[in-house]
Amino acid sequence: MSRAQRVARRIRLARTDLLAATGYLALAVLVLSGQWLHTDRGYLIKSGQDQTMWEWFFAVTAHNVAHLENPLGSLLQNYPDGVNMMANTAMFGVGVPLTPVTLLFGPTVTFVLVLTLGLFGTAFAWYWLFSREVVTSRLAAAVGGLFCGFAPAMISHANAHPNFVVLALLPLIALQLIRMARRAEAAKHVRRARRNRDAVVLGLLVALQIALGEEPLLIFALSFGLFAVVYHLHTPRTGLRALRALTPTVLLGALITVALTEIPLWWQFFGPQSYRSIDHGTMQNDLKALFQFPSESLGGLVAPGQNVAINPTEENSYFGWPLWIVVAVATVLMWRERVVRAAAVVIVVFSVMSLGSTLMIGKHDTGISMPWKHFENVTLLDTVLESRFTMAAIPAIALVLALATQRALDYWKVSATDWRPLALFAALAFALLPLTPTILPVVQRPATPEFFTDGTVRQYVSHGSVVVVPPPTPPDARALRWQVDSGFEFPLAGGYFVGPTGASKKGRYGPDDRPTASLLMKAQRTNTVPTVDDAARAQALADLRYWRADVLVLPPTDNTDTLRQTVDQLLGFPAKLVDGVWVWDVRGLV
Repeated sequence: MSRAQRVARRIRLARTDLLAATGYLALAVLVLSGQWLHTDRGYLIKSGQDQTMWEWFFAVTAHNVAHLENPLGSLLQNYPDGVNMMANTAMFGVGVPLTPVTLLFGPTVTFVLVLTLGLFGTAFAWYWLFSREVVTSRLAAAVGGLFCGFAPAMISHANAHPNFVVLALLPLIALQLIRMARRAEAAKHVRRARRNRDAVVLGLLVALQIALGEEPLLIFALSFGLFAVVYHLHTPRTGLRALRALTPTVLLGALITVALTEIPLWWQFFGPQSYRSIDHGTMQNDLKALFQFPSESLGGLVAPGQNVAINPTEENSYFGWPLWIVVAVATVLMWRERVVRAAAVVIVVFSVMSLGSTLMIGKHDTGISMPWKHFENVTLLDTVLESRFTMAAIPAIALVLALATQRALDYWKVSATDWRPLALFAALAFALLPLTPTILPVVQRPATPEFFTDGTVRQYVSHGSVVVVPPPTPPDARALRWQVDSGFEFPLAGGYFVGPTGASKKGRYGPDDRPTASLLMKAQRTNTVPTVDDAARAQALADLRYWRADVLVLPPTDNTDTLRQTVDQLLGFPAKLVDGVWVWDVRGLV
């Protein structure tokens, strides 16, 4: 091939790469278009309170950076104990560099931008890996990248969880390891300078992924390790030789990662408000979830199944039964290829692990023990929601689809009349069209009370906190948005975060329930003013002193009159109506 031909080929391939990137970006924007069109007050309704929490993370990170304050912790919620930001997956890897965006346009724009770039970047990064290391056809690689970036779990998490959407570094880590292994297999001795460069690149990639999300990194490491073991089973000597050659470089890369992340990781596990483990409860996949269509898809609109998901943001499988048929047939036909065998093992193992300790079918516990029962108490694994293990199957399924597409195209090159490529493309349409994502639903959230936006709140805060009635919790975290809109003029009692509880330092969502907070939540829930005696009043004063409260604020909410009468009786004086909210100034009381 002449130089001119090589240049022309590179330009043609670059155009193909650009076309794939443009397609992925357009689809990502379309999926999140509802939020893009309403960045002022739009809210991804299926996120629950998670969008509010993530916007707070991005906003407080930008606030800390702009004021040269420590971003690893914050006293702005859960006052006076604060929040360990590293232990809450604040995603400094995007929150810090996007500080200008957050300060100029607000945290909602940052939130939807991160989600959009996450879907696009994950798809394109896997496309890049497939096109450079797995298949020769850019079309085949595009199919694999499309599935990786827009699989049902990715769309589900795009409602609320940027840390499980921004996964572009994982295929880059895999690509680095693959190329290191190939160099090790091709040459007995790799130059020290080359090994050092590899170690630096690997260390930087892993360190940055830690700054984006540790749980996806753990799942990826387990699945990639299993893939590598199965891939080398029929040539164990080659695998051992590659392992020996890679070990020094990987260890050096690990040291570089530790050097870059030791302070944040120390803060996460040993700093203020750190915790040792978290009990998520039962979070496994229902068996039906593996075969049904996701709610946010064409298949989910036409043929919705039983709602067996943990919640709308955790549809971690929902691959649909047609995809399983296509993958199974393709795997059988290509079984001789060891990369297919390795992918198949990853798919099966992690899908089974996602089913939890006992098998659930249609929300019915069958009592059948599953393999996860032997791993659920293992350190680090006990922090993972087991249903998320099926996300390890996504790139493995994409790999099978890419290889099947490549084989079909190869058949077509041999004979333009071969029926097999048409059958393959029909099968792909049969499997993937039902999984086509729909636009994520958005609603308009209520405006922040003027009390917080017009500066009035400053008149009631000296050096203490604002206690919203009732204090914010994971089920209702709106107060975090009000705090952001005020420009962080005050710290909040309570909040939505993960922090330690009790002497065991076991993690939980939200703060320990103070008696007064529990009393107010019960009054709101039952719409009944509780009996308030001297003991309740004394406890209220003790809780206000604990919170170092300056003011209590009751915004428009459910059962407002009941809450106002309850607080009036607890404090012994009536509230004042200021800018549409009820206010109790308690600075002279505590």
